Amino acid sequence: MNPALATKDLSVQFGNFQAVNSVSLTIRAGARHALIGPNGAGKTTLVHALTGRIAPSHGSICINGEDVTRISERGRVKKGLARTFQISQLFLGLTALENVLLAVLERDGKASAFWRSVAHDKHSMGEARQHLAFVNLLSVADRQVQTLPYGSQRLIEIAIALATRPRTLVLDEPAAGVPIAESEAIFERIRALPGDLTFLFIEHDMRLVFRFSDRITVLVGGRVLTDGTPQEIMDDLRVREIYLGRRGHHVAA
Repeated sequence: MNPALATKDLSVQFGNFQAVNSVSLTIRAGARHALIGPNGAGKTTLVHALTGRIAPSHGSICINGEDVTRISERGRVKKGLARTFQISQLFLGLTALENVLLAVLERDGKASAFWRSVAHDKHSMGEARQHLAFVNLLSVADRQVQTLPYGSQRLIEIAIALATRPRTLVLDEPAAGVPIAESEAIFERIRALPGDLTFLFIEHDMRLVFRFSDRITVLVGGRVLTDGTPQEIMDDLRVREIYLGRRGHHVAA
């Protein structure tokens, strides 16, 4: 079986600055794969390249065995790759339901109908409600996003990503900026995703990383330092000293 997502010698350079340097990454189908590293390690830049937001300077990217290196961000969504962003990117003046509904309509090529009337489109409306129900937000479907807690907004982003019917979901710090209790709720919803849905996530909270991942890649200075199971990463002295700190294994526990 082809990996859900893979890179070979992937590099991203901005002028003289090498943000990502010869990264070869393999993410198996159905994995819960964490990407960690200190600030400035190149994690978000790598995700931007994986999802087509920026073009790599060198190397290749494959989705389910198909080379998509030169395919647009929108084209990669159609190939089954969806993402959320480090900073919330929602229509704050629209309701939670309208945000998800717009994603459903965009996927089906009916987004123009949103600005007229979609009251008659019961199928799209029903699907949007299902995605909100999955993230436990159906009760606030008719509230404007700007009135909701930030943790709820992050969950709406996940619902929107699911509306694209992805095979692989990339989450850039899905719990960033939310209280611990809310971050736990976000990751519990992520854990409830279907087992055949692959997800790659960036996260700084090591408790969440070790609890919810089955594979971890450590990025330092734009390069892969190591890759392994949560236990292997906890036991790696280089990781504990460079990223987690000398007592990182106690933090993880």
